[in-house]
Amino acid sequence: RDLGPEALKALDRELAPLREREQFLQYTFFQQWSALKNYCNQQGIRMIGDLPIYVNYDSADVWLHPEIFKLDADKKPYVVSGVPPDYFSETGQLWGNPIYRWEALRQTGFDWWIRRMEQNGRLCDLLRIDHFIGLESYWEIPAEEKTAVNGKWVPAPGEEFLKTFYQKFPLFPLIAEDLGSVTPAVRELMEKFSLPGMKVLLFAFSDDSANPYLPHNHIPHCILYTGTHDNNTVRGWFDGEASAENKKNLFRYLGRKVSAQEVADEFIRMAMMSVAERVILPIQDFLGLGAESRMNTPSLTEGNWKWRLMPGQITPELSDRLRNLTEIYGRA
Repeated sequence: RDLGPEALKALDRELAPLREREQFLQYTFFQQWSALKNYCNQQGIRMIGDLPIYVNYDSADVWLHPEIFKLDADKKPYVVSGVPPDYFSETGQLWGNPIYRWEALRQTGFDWWIRRMEQNGRLCDLLRIDHFIGLESYWEIPAEEKTAVNGKWVPAPGEEFLKTFYQKFPLFPLIAEDLGSVTPAVRELMEKFSLPGMKVLLFAFSDDSANPYLPHNHIPHCILYTGTHDNNTVRGWFDGEASAENKKNLFRYLGRKVSAQEVADEFIRMAMMSVAERVILPIQDFLGLGAESRMNTPSLTEGNWKWRLMPGQITPELSDRLRNLTEIYGRA
């Protein structure tokens, strides 16, 4: 990985055809993406980008900027990313990404992070920071560990970073992915910079009336989803994941029992009538599709992002139904 100048020149000559092919593919992609984004913007459609807080060890970023990551003398991570054990996992989640040297980033005015967000801002109109809590504090795990159990919380300079970022880009619209266990310190950081968080209706029916994902507990300054790309479809959840208690809570909340054929429509209606300023509805839920149309299963490395919307699936009847709901709940 750490080649000298002469070795790099020789490798560049050897791999020139592959490099030029990749350059052409990227050039073509960015041309097409720019045309698509411009068209969407002309139609009044804004595009949301998704920015994972961490990058992969084998990324160009780590190779070019090893000084901003916690790497040993051989440029290998000695600590890695993840999240601690919780209700969903006794061993936590071991992600394995390199951890940032925030002190080194601070000394550059967070230059790499700011350029990263600036570049993503060229590709979209809003940017969601995945695992936003990692900007306030992060779970650091020794690289030799097999699970995330033996990690520790380490504070991060999120407030200083965001303040520096907004001094350069004061109107940049960010969304904080704040799902899961969120501390008061994270909430305070979000409030300080007026960042909207997320609500997911699929998480609403496993608890009592104080569940923050239930519609009557929503706040205006949030982004509401029936489910995200990491969740099942509503129909898929109802058919294969929802417990008897989940369904009981759902029926009590709706005031009646609903069938598998009806449940996605009920979730859409609940979302549209929420006080949330923005609502995002997966097209799979509008179509009432099941688990076979799920976009992504985070625990799987294969088979994700395969679903495609096919010509003819958006019918005039579906468009009329969406228009009707938009008008009824004042979301025009």
